[in-house]
Amino acid sequence: MEVNVLIDAIVRQTTVLIAQLATTAGGRAPLVNTANKVFVDLVRELKEQGLGHKVIADMFGLALRTYHGKIRRLSESTTVRGRSIWEAVLEYIQSRETVSQADVLVRFAQDDELTVRGVLTDLVESGMVFRMGRGDRVTFRAAKPEEYWKGDREDPGDAAMNLAWVAVGRFGPVTVSRLLDVVPLERPVLEAALERLVREGHVTRTDRDGTPEYASELYTVGFGTPGGWEAAVFDHYQALVTAICAKLRRGPSAAPDDRIGGSTYAFSVWEGHPHHDAVMGLLGRLRQEAGALREAVTAFNATHSAPEDAVVRVLTYLGQTVLEPEDREEEA
Repeated sequence: MEVNVLIDAIVRQTTVLIAQLATTAGGRAPLVNTANKVFVDLVRELKEQGLGHKVIADMFGLALRTYHGKIRRLSESTTVRGRSIWEAVLEYIQSRETVSQADVLVRFAQDDELTVRGVLTDLVESGMVFRMGRGDRVTFRAAKPEEYWKGDREDPGDAAMNLAWVAVGRFGPVTVSRLLDVVPLERPVLEAALERLVREGHVTRTDRDGTPEYASELYTVGFGTPGGWEAAVFDHYQALVTAICAKLRRGPSAAPDDRIGGSTYAFSVWEGHPHHDAVMGLLGRLRQEAGALREAVTAFNATHSAPEDAVVRVLTYLGQTVLEPEDREEEA
């Protein structure tokens, strides 16, 4: 398969997942910042692969001038350190009932004026901000939460804690700076989540050369637990992507004795089929076997010290879905 076709297919499936998450519980989550984040992260990863701005702009189908303009709008603000100009302008408007365009330009006088004006246009077009009036009398008002979000939301503190816990379990021992690269949380939120995890005994903190490092043996979301599902989805998806990337780096072809990779098995069964129960119970059996093995490994590790810098992390992910006839018709 041509690589571009594969990329398009993966992007399509990822957008299906994002759309489902964005509308969970009847909600309508704003996705404009998600699109910006994807752009910035993808540019960063392409640059790490050694590509220059001209090549990256061509890959996005953007003129170099348009590409640089977008990069500037999403780059760190000179006025508000630690925030992109886009984020800083939005937060400034959200902190006021209404604000004039002149006030915005004065507030962000240290940033390029054309870039700030471009951000204002982006925010209006995205629906995050409303524009009123014309000319010198233009004012802006931030959209209220109920204007772009409906439905119940879990306590963001719990969600942040669970996401941080997953990341610590995956990458630990790990510093806050490293966690910020993999967890989409603001630093104060992440640090508060880590403090709570340490306080509740889920995560350990040690100092290495004066820098705190966090570690956790494992993260689990129990069956029937209403909270933590975001972290469980993040954990599973990250494990899947990690395995695929590791496999691609070593060569995409598969072998029976592979320790890195994945396999998908499809079964067509029906009520009364001699193997119906075995197929339907496959996920449960695999979970039981994996859970028992994890408990045995954890028990052994609790009483034995690992050789320094010799621990191998093995990530195994399990998944299964059942497509009824009506589900297959919808997919078609």
